[in-house]
Amino acid sequence: MEFWERNFVEKGEMWGGSPAHSAQIAKDFFLTKNIKEILIPGFGYGRNGHVFLENGISITGIELSNTAIRLARKRFGSQTIIYHGSVVDMPFDTKKYGGIFCHGLIYLLAADERIKFIHNCYEQLSDNGYMIFTAVSKQASIYGQGTAIGEDRFEMFGGVNMFFYDLESIQTTFEKYGLIEVREVEENYPFYFITCKK
Repeated sequence: MEFWERNFVEKGEMWGGSPAHSAQIAKDFFLTKNIKEILIPGFGYGRNGHVFLENGISITGIELSNTAIRLARKRFGSQTIIYHGSVVDMPFDTKKYGGIFCHGLIYLLAADERIKFIHNCYEQLSDNGYMIFTAVSKQASIYGQGTAIGEDRFEMFGGVNMFFYDLESIQTTFEKYGLIEVREVEENYPFYFITCKK
């Protein structure tokens, strides 16, 4: 059983029931842009989903963990679409979304997977749509801990591979995908809140 599965099983909902600070910011942003439907890759057990639904934004999720999907179904019922699979296997539908919100996932992927994932998200955006990613910063206290497995990438927490971003790597990665803003946001560690427009 992998790290995330162990934590879902042992703790039920490993990050609690409240949405991430970034989800609140993304909700406000999407509302100002009149976005009515978003895709949430890395849906987890759905803690970030309610803040959008409560504000009239419909959601579709993508989640790899069956355990997380079962927990999400308890919260959302069957009316919310949650695709089971890896985000690197997107797309799961042909729909174009006005917004995409991906919190705390991209930095867990390998370099080639990150590029493919960002590209596929961009392809699923409608014209003038926005995608928001959050990524852990090199300013985090855990940067450099664990075993180095690549530049700015480390294996830690019993098998979790994490890539740490800085402004340069964000610019390099996202500039061809309509990067419009990068801001710092505090979650459990310092994160970047990355906004792109198609």
